[in-house]
Amino acid sequence: MNIIICGAGKVGFSISKQLSVQGHSITVVDQSSELIQKLSETQDVKGIVGRATFPSVLEKAGAEDADMIIAVTKNDETNMVICQVAHSIFNTTKKIARIRTQEFLGTKWRKLYGESNLPIDVIISPEIEVAKSLQRKLEAPGALDSVPFADGKVKVLEINISEICPIANTPLSKLTEKFPDLRANILGVIRGEKFVILKKKDKMLVNDKAFAVVSASQINMTLSAFGHEEKMAKKVLIIGGGNIGFNLAKNLESHSEGARVKIIEKDKGRAELIANELNNTIVINGDGLDEDVLKEANIEEAETILALTNDDEDNIMLSVLAEKNNPNKRTIALVTKQNYALLQNSLKIDDLVDPRLTTVSTILKHVHKGTIETVYTLLDGEYEFIEAEVLETSELISKSIKDSGLPEEIRIGAIVRDKNIIIPKSDFKFEKKDLVVFLSKREHLPKVESLFRISSLI
Repeated sequence: MNIIICGAGKVGFSISKQLSVQGHSITVVDQSSELIQKLSETQDVKGIVGRATFPSVLEKAGAEDADMIIAVTKNDETNMVICQVAHSIFNTTKKIARIRTQEFLGTKWRKLYGESNLPIDVIISPEIEVAKSLQRKLEAPGALDSVPFADGKVKVLEINISEICPIANTPLSKLTEKFPDLRANILGVIRGEKFVILKKKDKMLVNDKAFAVVSASQINMTLSAFGHEEKMAKKVLIIGGGNIGFNLAKNLESHSEGARVKIIEKDKGRAELIANELNNTIVINGDGLDEDVLKEANIEEAETILALTNDDEDNIMLSVLAEKNNPNKRTIALVTKQNYALLQNSLKIDDLVDPRLTTVSTILKHVHKGTIETVYTLLDGEYEFIEAEVLETSELISKSIKDSGLPEEIRIGAIVRDKNIIIPKSDFKFEKKDLVVFLSKREHLPKVESLFRISSLI
């Protein structure tokens, strides 16, 4: 596809990198000559310096032949205008915009978006997506993440292999014998800085991050097999009442029965605003780095503490203070700088969340064609978990997995057939309308699209 990306910041840079490797023709537009130069030096993409709201700049970027435009500049209004210009002048098929301001996202204003008004096909709100991601983490204690597929029937669990994990150093083939009723498929691990696909004879090692595809009904059983018996946290302390913290608290109020949520927010006006918007959440106006404020929030009683301010360094320090005041709790910190991951183990932070990666994953699922629906990216997009339907034109129909011609680095995790969840073996045969959850290396995505007979934009 011919894709124009407007905005060469962290998100735009990551998206262009991943899509260009997948074989798409990418043009990136940004007003910063420095960002465009950096991108041109490191990626096989075309860079254009200019304002993407100008029709002449989009024309120069090839908008007349573009299949898609992705507007991820820092300004919401700019992203909206880009989509309007792309639609009105160039009739671009698909338009994706990143919009952060909550005022633009309220259900009351849904009529704002549409072909006759603001023609945006997909709106990405990073703060809302990150809040959803954090809620998933809270709902699967013991897992680093829990990503839903197939309308929630299947989950991909990311689980840290600690020294106390009872199945560490055990060949995967032995796990099947040990847990015959468990419908789970361990596809691979992040080991060091690489993803390793596991076969039956392979073992998970201490400090690996394992990825298991499981039936949603067996999440607790799966986590128990990995040595995790934790219960979902009911006492949650959020430090930082920005859009992420606010949306997380709102989600917990709606979906987590019995949850007792507190938010510490430094800005008095913001604290008052979110206190009026939330029903059962206690909002405390104060600095989360002040230990007296933490005591007021009863940090020693909190079961999970999330540091979600707009400052990476503050979030790291808040996690350290949380460890000092309550060593038995779970800590999650929001960070945007990748090098902070090196500090995670030494500072005993349970999880670091990069909102950029969440945004990129969300955008990517709207780039794929046809019946590919959900995408979860690993290692900056080197691998992707994908959900796709087997169409009647697919060459997979009636073929077994072992005879399907799938590359080694495409691994089938689970199949949803009618209402049944199937963890397939090598002799499993595909049928029309099977919903397949699988792992693929990004360079194999053209092969994926070919196998599933995907031929049109979503």
